[in-house]
Amino acid sequence: MKIDLSFWFAVFMRRFHYFAIVFALVSAASIAAAFLLPPVYVSSSMLVVDSPQIPGQLAAPNVQIAALERLQKLESALMTRANLLEIGQRLKVFRDIDKMSPDDIVQAMRDNTTIRKQSGRGQATFMTIQFQADTGAKAAAVVNEYVTLILKADLEQRTSSATGTLEFFEQEVKRLSGELDKMSARILEFQNANSDALPNTLNYRLNQQQLLQNRLTTSETNIAQLKDQKQRMIALFNSTGQITASTTAQTPEARQLDQMRTQLSSMLAVFTEDNPKVKLLRSQIAQMEEVVKAQLAAPQGTGTGTISTDPAQAMLDVQLADLDTRIAQEEQTRAQLIEQLDALKDTIDRTPANQVKLDALTRDYNNIQQQYNRAVADLAQASANEQIELRSKGERLSVVDAASVPDTPAKPNRPLIAGGGMAAGAFLGIGLIVLVEFLNRAVRRPSDLINAFGITPIATIPYMRTPGEVMMRRTLFGLLLATAVFGIPALIYAVHVFYMPLDIILTKVAARLGIRL
Repeated sequence: MKIDLSFWFAVFMRRFHYFAIVFALVSAASIAAAFLLPPVYVSSSMLVVDSPQIPGQLAAPNVQIAALERLQKLESALMTRANLLEIGQRLKVFRDIDKMSPDDIVQAMRDNTTIRKQSGRGQATFMTIQFQADTGAKAAAVVNEYVTLILKADLEQRTSSATGTLEFFEQEVKRLSGELDKMSARILEFQNANSDALPNTLNYRLNQQQLLQNRLTTSETNIAQLKDQKQRMIALFNSTGQITASTTAQTPEARQLDQMRTQLSSMLAVFTEDNPKVKLLRSQIAQMEEVVKAQLAAPQGTGTGTISTDPAQAMLDVQLADLDTRIAQEEQTRAQLIEQLDALKDTIDRTPANQVKLDALTRDYNNIQQQYNRAVADLAQASANEQIELRSKGERLSVVDAASVPDTPAKPNRPLIAGGGMAAGAFLGIGLIVLVEFLNRAVRRPSDLINAFGITPIATIPYMRTPGEVMMRRTLFGLLLATAVFGIPALIYAVHVFYMPLDIILTKVAARLGIRL
């Protein structure tokens, strides 16, 4: 398809007034905005998360939190309504701040604040804080206030965390110490209540049981032998009427006298005659000799309540009486041994249950002891970490690049705004001409007649405007152009001065559109 450039150039020149008006309007507005927008100064400061000065192998930090998460918490603590409102009002950050509501001040502070965080694997963690204001001094002052609040909040968070950790472990050690005391008292109370059936004395009691059992067996054997001896003695006497020499026995007093004499011989091997014990024993021997002499001189009974004149019968009665006494003593000994064995068996039977209960108490005590030991170790570590944080030897934020007062404004870029506005005006002007021509379906050249009706014109006669029409069109075009060139900037200036500054208007419009300037 061949494009008739001369035709389209003619169309452009015929519609040039559209282009000129749109271009003038947009260019004038952009140039006015470029010169009327107030300068914006940006000040920034950079902070870095420093590593602990004391290695973690020597003192593991209590405050273990990722650096990026830590900076996010500090940012949240900084950008609170109270902080922003206090800084904005105290430093008079905005023009006519007295006429702004608290919500507007807080929102404006947040809109003008930019906080960026940078972190990576194996890299240091940085935080950059920026603020923009109409003067460099205000921007730098606000950033310095931000940095001061962040450093203060970081120090308070770490020291309060370390102090809180220390207080927690102090309370934990105190609580576990009380639990240990209670458990010790319970164990002691249980041992006192079951002192006769404790597991640690089981072997001793088993040995005692074996000894008592042996003694009981010996006692029962003695009883059986004495009873058998008594029966054989009676049977022998009934069959023979006499007692042989082998069955002759002394009276209990005579045997006791022999025992005392034997004891005296033993004592004389150790003590002298002047010893009180020796003298006392000799006195007892003398008294017992008198008793034995009296028995030998007196007649013996038959055991039936009558006096027997038969020497064999008398000797039998003496022997039977001695055997009965010895049997009674052995039976009494056996009863005592049985009673002791029963009591000992009861303590042995109760020992397994006591073992289980005591093991449970001991296990609970050991568990609490382990918790107490860990708490004491953690308390020592918490105390060391508190000192590290108080002396600023742990991980902390430090200022790498402090905020300074900028010499030149960062924005607006006035040449860019003016040049961009003029380019946009030219593009819109051309676009308007194209749109008008696209909507115009009238016949404007011979080829349109041929295409529409199939008629080839002989000649074309252009429309000739009168001098009055030309003057009217030029006058109207001049008025519109003057309005665009002078009226639009004047209107923008009036809005900026008497209604609301252009930067605020642009900020509000951008906020409604979700655009961050």
